[in-house]
This record gives sequence, structure tokens and C-alpha cells, in this order.
Amino acid sequence: MKLVKELFHRESEYLTRRHFLKQGSLGLGAAAMAYLTGCQPHPIEELADRSFSESPLIVPRAKRIIFLHMAGAPSQLDLFDYKPLLHQLDGKPCPESLLQGKRFAFITGTPDMLGPQFAFKQYGESGSWVSQLLPHFTNVVDDVLFMKAMHTEEFNHAPAQLFMHTGSPRLGRPSFGSWVNYGLGSENDNLPGFVVLVSGNS
Repeated sequence: MKLVKELFHRESEYLTRRHFLKQGSLGLGAAAMAYLTGCQPHPIEELADRSFSESPLIVPRAKRIIFLHMAGAPSQLDLFDYKPLLHQLDGKPCPESLLQGKRFAFITGTPDMLGPQFAFKQYGESGSWVSQLLPHFTNVVDDVLFMKAMHTEEFNHAPAQLFMHTGSPRLGRPSFGSWVNYGLGSENDNLPGFVVLVSGNS
């Protein structure tokens, strides 16, 4: 990985204005074409004429969506997904029933289980479990939706993240932002319907 970054860094030192114009010509051409063809916005009011459904089940109330995908954030097992059985198995060999017929990345033999590393308590009228790492979060726990019904067979990070964003572990499917833009439409004709911002060296 370091070698790839080093090669990219060296290559960027020799990029000229001519290289930039050549490599960016396709994107600039697409932007110009969109302007010349007079692309029109498609706000919610116009959605009925072009939508995937002529009579939607519900009227969309959301005008914009901010979706935070925190890759590398603390595990939900340390924050709000309390596992009593995992706490009981802490330090013990993994039961054979959990390993039989399954594949796991970087796991061989029979590993020892690691239980919750922080204390959990129930908060709010909902009785939601929250760890000691989120003391202020407990004040709004009844205003938060915990979605624990999701399941995946992907055990590696990259395909699992791709699956979450597109519904498929393989490249080529429309993303979450594409579907939101398709469903809600766009109120402008000269800006993207959605943008993706990454942090660090992602």
C-alpha cells in the first residue's frame, strides 16, 4: 500500500496542465453537455410524471438527507448493542455451533471469545442498552431508532460496506444516494443530486 502511494505521489509531481486537461476532458464535456441540453430539475411536485410509481404509498416528507457512514468508528458492540451471552462467554473458547459451516476472515482453529469491554445499563422508557462510553447519549435514547434487524453473510469489510451502500457486494449497482435522488428528485439543474465526502486517505 505504501508503494502504491509513493508511486502516485511521484507521478503527481510530473503532471502538467496538458495532462490535467487531457484527463479531465471527459468530465468537462459531460458538464458542458448537461448545460447545452438544458437539463431541468425534478422536484417532488414533478415526481408523479416520471416516478418509478405513479401512486406512491406515502408522500415523501424529507427534503434532504445526510447519511453518515463511520467506517473505523467504535463497534456497536461497545456502544449500544449489548450481548449478554457474549458477556458470559468472555475468555472462553468459541462454541463449535458458532463456527460450524461458516467462513471467517483471519480466523483459524477455535478462538477465544471477547465479551463487552465496557459496562452497559438500560436507559429511557424504551429500556435501551447503552454503554458507559456514551453518557450524554442516554438523555436522548428515546428519540433514537436502533435498527437491529439487518443481517449479512459478508465477513470482509469492503464487500460488506459495498453491500450496505448498494444492496450488492459487487461493484456496479446504484448507491444509496442514487436511490434517494431518484425517489425525491432534485430542485436544481446545475448541481449533483447527491455528493459523497470522504475523510483522510480514504
